Amino acid sequence: MFRSNSAGAEISHIGTPIDGERPEQDLLSELRSPSSSSSFGSLPRTRSANSFSSLPTGLPGQRRIMKKRKTACYLQSASVGLVLLFAAFLLVDWWMLSRIQEPTQTRGIKFMFLKANSSTFSIREELIKLGRGKRPQKTIYARLLAKAAHALAELNNKPELKDLWIEPYAIASTWKPCADQRDWEPSDGNAGYIMVTANGGINQQRVAICNAVAVARLLNATLVLPKFLYSSVWRDASQFGNIYEEEHFINYLKPDVRIVKELPKELQSLDLEAIGSLVSDVDIAKEAKPSFYLKYIRPILNQNRVIHFVGFGNRLASDPLPFQIQRLRCRCNFHALKFVPKIQETGALLIQRMRQNVTRLGLLDTHLVGPYAKSSPRGQRNRASKTAKYLALHLRFEIDMVAHSLCEYGGGEEERRELEAYRRIHFPALVEEKKSKKFPSPAALRSEGLCPLMPEETVLMLAALGYNRHTHIYLAGAQIYGGMSRLTALTTLYPYLVTKETLLSPTEIEPFANFSSQLAALDFIVCSASDVFAMTDSGSQFSSLISGYRVYYGRGKMPTIRPNKRRLADIFFKNNTIEWKVFEKRVRKAVRQNKRVFTRPVGRSVYRYPRCHECMCNNTEVPPPN
Repeated sequence: MFRSNSAGAEISHIGTPIDGERPEQDLLSELRSPSSSSSFGSLPRTRSANSFSSLPTGLPGQRRIMKKRKTACYLQSASVGLVLLFAAFLLVDWWMLSRIQEPTQTRGIKFMFLKANSSTFSIREELIKLGRGKRPQKTIYARLLAKAAHALAELNNKPELKDLWIEPYAIASTWKPCADQRDWEPSDGNAGYIMVTANGGINQQRVAICNAVAVARLLNATLVLPKFLYSSVWRDASQFGNIYEEEHFINYLKPDVRIVKELPKELQSLDLEAIGSLVSDVDIAKEAKPSFYLKYIRPILNQNRVIHFVGFGNRLASDPLPFQIQRLRCRCNFHALKFVPKIQETGALLIQRMRQNVTRLGLLDTHLVGPYAKSSPRGQRNRASKTAKYLALHLRFEIDMVAHSLCEYGGGEEERRELEAYRRIHFPALVEEKKSKKFPSPAALRSEGLCPLMPEETVLMLAALGYNRHTHIYLAGAQIYGGMSRLTALTTLYPYLVTKETLLSPTEIEPFANFSSQLAALDFIVCSASDVFAMTDSGSQFSSLISGYRVYYGRGKMPTIRPNKRRLADIFFKNNTIEWKVFEKRVRKAVRQNKRVFTRPVGRSVYRYPRCHECMCNNTEVPPPN
């Protein structure tokens, strides 16, 4: 089991000091100064031996001298003792905090904290290491973080909330997967060949693959196994076969779409751009309807026998779409795409370690890691099963998200210059648009819930929901803007927070080095299999795919925390006045209301909202959301 740390050791070291307090470096500087004794009151100085020469030599005079000497020695000793006591207090305080940051051991598995990333600006460190280092900037949530730390210390002695790890609405369990059901004849694919080169990261590529399968069936074409563009952002040369099982993909979809690994030789020599068969994502509107493909793409396919979609991504509308084509998209996403054994095996290892070697079989394990899923022998009761739960967190706070949001995060002028420089390189269109168009202020964007949740806000949300300090948290991604210093509040309040980099040994993670998409696949597995998945940005493609996967296979028992950022922004706005009990109540209500069970809204993605008759079956009708 995880080693327990002192619950209250870090309570007074989160955020900036409240008004009237001084950081330890100021106190230490006073102690080192010659006048430091003034901090503890004015102490009388002892006289030298010569100063008593004029006193009477009789017994009463000697007694007075001895009495004064004893008083002076006592006061001097008291001063020294007080200084030593204060120094001892700082030393013990530092020791307790260092204990929190030490790696913890459990069942032979080494759980370590996040490694420091390159930080662009710092927030308050836990103790500024006893006065060393430059003074960091303030966090606006210092008061609430202190209250959260106190609340977490109290939670250690209380039982967990009943609905902390379960889906609050029983109706969620009435939906069953059924996208594997087919009701049509196989396609011969004789209209021609469709080539697809998908851009973006693994999540955008996954959507592109499923959309390409649907378009191929729509046009009665043969799909060539999709390829992935090399991105200067993701810097991953992985292709389809490095991430997904090719044979399973081809064979599983054989009753739906004809798929081949490469273009026939007689077509490989064609100059596709010259003959007009090269179509980029600029040529296709986002969320294009089936009528677009039938009107503009099919004639090219009929004439040239081949068409190549370059940069193909979110280029097929969610609605309107024929029932069976929509079901095919679900079938591709939830059934046809299986990770290769290399990823499955390491993903299973991560899940096992997050469960502290408790070999219980999760609801999604066999779908995610196949033959590497492990369970206890039948009839064997594992006493540690209750403590094997873990929460997966996708903290969407990477620099691209932060820069594109146009929000501010407490970094001052240095942060503004850095993010603007990043925009000029990666979002030049946004920079030009800012010159001609007036955008809402950062404060207005935040009040509308349009800013990514900061790590400080995320930790406050988790604490308010009732997750105690011993909660095991898996952090996906870990390329947080601001580095380790930005995660100080999160790692201090939740010391059992790990990533794939800290769970795996250098040897175990080495085969995935420099392959961001394969690393993201590991995150996909661990987050999908978690007992609770918490996202901080509902617009994230990664979070959307995982939440949909958990709905499809989770039998209504895989809760997802999807906060309403607009409501949270209103709550956080009162951070200087709101009391913790009120804060807890409002956050819990905001999160619970966002867990409503409803059918897929019109026009929304089936990958994120699979509760629709095309993907899942349900005899009980669920009303659409307001």
